[in-house]
Amino acid sequence: MESIQAVKQRFGIIGDDQRLNRAIEKAIQVAPTDISVLVTGESGVGKESIPKIIHSLSHRKHGKYIAVNCGAIPEGTIDSELFGHEKGAFTGATQTRSGYFEVADGGTIFLDEVGELPLPTQVRLLRVLENGEFIKVGSSKVQKSDVRIIAATNINMQESIKKERFREDLYYRLSTVEINLPPLRDRKDDIHLLFRKFASDFALKYKMPTIKLQDDAVSLLQKYRWGGNIRQLRNIAEQISVLEQERIIGPERLKEYLPDIGSNLPAVIADKKKESDFSNEREILYKVLFDMKSDLTDLKKLTLKLMESGNTQKVQDENESLIQKIYGDNEDGEDVDAEELDALSNENLEVLQIPQNSPKSELNREKDKYYFAEEIEEEETLSLQDKELELIKKSLERHSGKRKAAAEELGISERTLYRKIKQYNL
Repeated sequence: MESIQAVKQRFGIIGDDQRLNRAIEKAIQVAPTDISVLVTGESGVGKESIPKIIHSLSHRKHGKYIAVNCGAIPEGTIDSELFGHEKGAFTGATQTRSGYFEVADGGTIFLDEVGELPLPTQVRLLRVLENGEFIKVGSSKVQKSDVRIIAATNINMQESIKKERFREDLYYRLSTVEINLPPLRDRKDDIHLLFRKFASDFALKYKMPTIKLQDDAVSLLQKYRWGGNIRQLRNIAEQISVLEQERIIGPERLKEYLPDIGSNLPAVIADKKKESDFSNEREILYKVLFDMKSDLTDLKKLTLKLMESGNTQKVQDENESLIQKIYGDNEDGEDVDAEELDALSNENLEVLQIPQNSPKSELNREKDKYYFAEEIEEEETLSLQDKELELIKKSLERHSGKRKAAAEELGISERTLYRKIKQYNL
């Protein structure tokens, strides 16, 4: 059995992180067996190295090794690519074609981005894992294949299973042994080693002196989050090697090549949270206003009664007071989004029409329109408050007065719910 250091030298793996060493050690241990392996880790951490290690140290090393990027093959053709097809199986199938599982018989297939496989293909793959059988597209003949499958993914498989995007039984067949590669940000001591290796390689490739970093630049390099991991570090090393005239790079110069540096400031997070709270409050307004559509008939009757009463001045005064209450500043200094409320209310107003034979025909038409709109807006606003009060009461009763649970159910922040409770004296 080869040592971890020998394997690193053979496959050009740089670094001495404990988690990286453990991943390589597991690959060496499972290589002589035919156990299925699932390699997990973020994009760009070097997952493709593990299947190569396993294949080269296994008894299948003289067989074929085929790497398949499942996310790059269109859904309509992936079954044909993996399992082959018969002539005439679909439009464009002018001849019989062997798939990867037939070609790689006796060898190893590496399924990269296996989480992107469509569900029908997952069923076919499960059959191969269980008994080594597959059927070509357009055929009824069962074929056998002795292939070792190693898969890799950068997505959370448990989440995909919960969302029914990946079969749970297939996941457990693929992950007999799971090997996880750590992200680059968790390998701080390895970051500078990798940069130096890449800088040396590009110096040879482009025939120029090797790039070197000042101590402050090394510290900056180690503190950066590296969302693209090793792939991103390699690209930045190449950019600096090609574009910079000076071969010694300081921190200020290095910052120009690190995108989104300092993007995780607390102020940005606070702004996002504030925007989220506003969105939640707006959602409950939409919900209540749309529920009011079922009350349009009652609104029409109430409007006609108000018009018949003749006390239009009283209606107007009450309206102005109510509008001031709704559109004015509340106790917390937050403004109600009046434009959105008016837009939704106007959708309901368009449905109502003043009867041509209204008993208030002696009133001026223009004044009728004004009072009519004011009266309907008053009734709608009152209904909005009543329904909001009813929703809050029911939610608080359902959760035994627990404001946090009630706020989550209503889709608003706990602070907003507290303000509403105070407003309605609940």
